[in-house]
Amino acid sequence: MNYDIANPALAETGARRVEWAGRRMQVLATVRERFSKEKPLDGLVVAACLHVTAETANLMLALRDGGAEPLLCASNPLSTQDDVAAALVADGIPVFAIRGEDADTYYKHIHAVLDHAPAITMDDGADLATLLHTDRRDIEVIGSTEETTTGVIRLKAMAADGTLRVPVVAVNDSATKHLFDNHYGTGQSAIDGIIRATNILLAGQNLVVVGYGDCGRGVANRADGHGANVIVVEVDPVRALEARMDGFHVMTGIDAARVGDVFVTVTGNKHVLRMEHFDVMKDGVVLSNAGHFDIELDLAALRAASVARRPIRDNLEEFELQDGRRILVIAEGRLVNLGAAEGHPADVMDMSFSNQALAAEYLALNAGDLEPKIYTLPTEIDDEVAKIKLEHLGGGLDTLTDDQVAYLAGWQEGTS
Repeated sequence: MNYDIANPALAETGARRVEWAGRRMQVLATVRERFSKEKPLDGLVVAACLHVTAETANLMLALRDGGAEPLLCASNPLSTQDDVAAALVADGIPVFAIRGEDADTYYKHIHAVLDHAPAITMDDGADLATLLHTDRRDIEVIGSTEETTTGVIRLKAMAADGTLRVPVVAVNDSATKHLFDNHYGTGQSAIDGIIRATNILLAGQNLVVVGYGDCGRGVANRADGHGANVIVVEVDPVRALEARMDGFHVMTGIDAARVGDVFVTVTGNKHVLRMEHFDVMKDGVVLSNAGHFDIELDLAALRAASVARRPIRDNLEEFELQDGRRILVIAEGRLVNLGAAEGHPADVMDMSFSNQALAAEYLALNAGDLEPKIYTLPTEIDDEVAKIKLEHLGGGLDTLTDDQVAYLAGWQEGTS
């Protein structure tokens, strides 16, 4: 078996982490149990470019139980948990991922999973799918799935200019993904990463959230719960208004840069914090990014303007500017929740990865019938995932009476 990981000797430690995460992933366990009986992915090679975490490992095991031959590479150079990679390899699943790998190795690993001629690909950020449309057009796939907002943006751009050549299931657009993973997962794990990297008290700090989508809302709410004075920066007037009515200050980026103590970018765009912002920031500010790619912070400009750089804590680098001000950057500007912490809790990835597994099944069942465009999983799949999760959380779901069903389907009844 081909693989490329940091240290196979870490397998036992990784296996314990995978087991622990699996205990918190009851929906995926339900899917896995059915997969093991029905084998909907029988004989299909599935290449996944995802964060190599204990939660992802449980997805790989579910795919294998469904009859697939899964392979895994990292979707971010800093998101790999080396012990989990070792555990998967020990369990017979090829992994090509090393925490801290350079850009050349990162893409070598993506090519390595594509070399196995997958029938289905899974992405978190669309790097793998992009190669399918550029350097690896030799690979013909049934379809692809996409995990995150940034990747969906890239794929929609492909569709808009007519270059998308495979059907893609936008898993991120499922309600049981973005309303929970993005909001609750990013909210908790991003704050976790900031605290682990800095050990600062957030209470009383001016914490600036750049972007108020599902992820930004989650970060803002969790920071507010820690007692931070939350400031939101937005370009969308509706989201900005929502942030203000949610009780947060709303400022322009330049005004927020002057008063912020801690910054979190969650936009899916590039250079949302750049030199014009760095020029007015206070001494000792902390910058972090919770968007998929590290381009949200213009670190090239910050490096060029710095007179000195040094690591000051694990996953925390200090940049000293000409005037003596110091700007601190967490996890090289990469995903703060995975670069400086462990990523989303298994409880919320449970739903996201159940959707991934079900998306692979959807592509397999509809092979040859789907056009090269972006699809969302059927609502009934979303509902079933939510019902199973609710049940395991101890919640009860009410039902409509026959009379209520008839009322909602009709138009005759009105004011009486």
